[in-house]
Amino acid sequence: MARLTLDHVTKIFDDNGSEIVAVDDVSVDIDDGEFLVLVGPSGCGKSTTLRMIAGLETVSRGEIRLDDEPIDGKQPKDRDIAMVFQSYALYPHMTVRGNMRFGLEESTDLPDGEIEEKVRATAEMLDIANLLDRKPAELSGGQRQRVALGRAIVRDPAAFLMDEPLSNLDAKLRSEMRTELQRLQEDLGVTTVYVTHDQTEAMTMGDRIAILNAGKLMQVATPLEAYHRPANRFVAGFIGDPSMNFFEMEVRGDRLVGSEFAYPISEEVRDAIGGAEAVSADEVNAETVTLGVRPEDVEIVAEATGPHDFETVVDVVEPKGSENNVYLSFSADGDSSFVATIGGMRTVEAGQPAIARIPEAAIHVFDGETGEALRNRSIDEQAETEPQL
Repeated sequence: MARLTLDHVTKIFDDNGSEIVAVDDVSVDIDDGEFLVLVGPSGCGKSTTLRMIAGLETVSRGEIRLDDEPIDGKQPKDRDIAMVFQSYALYPHMTVRGNMRFGLEESTDLPDGEIEEKVRATAEMLDIANLLDRKPAELSGGQRQRVALGRAIVRDPAAFLMDEPLSNLDAKLRSEMRTELQRLQEDLGVTTVYVTHDQTEAMTMGDRIAILNAGKLMQVATPLEAYHRPANRFVAGFIGDPSMNFFEMEVRGDRLVGSEFAYPISEEVRDAIGGAEAVSADEVNAETVTLGVRPEDVEIVAEATGPHDFETVVDVVEPKGSENNVYLSFSADGDSSFVATIGGMRTVEAGQPAIARIPEAAIHVFDGETGEALRNRSIDEQAETEPQL
């Protein structure tokens, strides 16, 4: 086990004389035994970051340390790090036993008996002991993934790196393997960096998640913190399915005014927004902000009873069994819509009028120019409504 540190790590590629910054000044401390998930859209730099840790890419600037010892100048084989690839990268001519033995045979002086003992124990842990004499072509996708994991585990490394290891599996097997990987990592207690573009994997697997966009680190937080207290609009929109609803607004006195509705705000929210002085309704130089609210926080009620209840029209309904995603517009011919998530047993039909309630306690407000979070809903506010175990 080890503590892994990325200190202002930058990766620049040369594209015929022009520079492409793939990873831009990323700093993060990964605790001993922690499961950190790097998540972001395609091309955000997460796999490049992982490859720099592994030594498969050079670091342009910055430093990578393992237990305070710089490793970015070491060869991959000397870093005491094991990597699991998206493609499994198994040797097709070798058996499962041969694939799992190979790394130990090449990098250690362990006797054959001890290597065989390690391979057997790891195979039993992964429930593939009965497959040791088969070749990769004779295995299913899930079995190949276990072999790739076993090849990494048998080396007993200081840290694991995993580059979208479940992306080639079907949805049901992915779900099962997520659970298995979590149990395995907890049992082994090995520092792990896991790359994925799937926010469900990030939210369910990571002790913390690091969200990247265009090579920049947006936020490092627990899944709950990233969901309820996003650092900026990008994180708020990327984490969560369906995505957070956004409304472009102007701050005018005690209201946020948009093209389709006006949202009254309390003094507490106005103070949190800060920045420019509030302007009256007839002034034009108003501060611009983005109002955000999670779909599950939008309520559909029987009648309007307060200032945060709005008349809408149901546009589309997506039944999902336990819940329905209801897309709403402020008018029948409205160009934009927002989504509310309600219980699956409620009957809502397209074209019918609906009253949407957007509670002030649930709203987020982001700077209209920078996207920085100015006000988030409190995790404590959310927790108060949930039963505690």
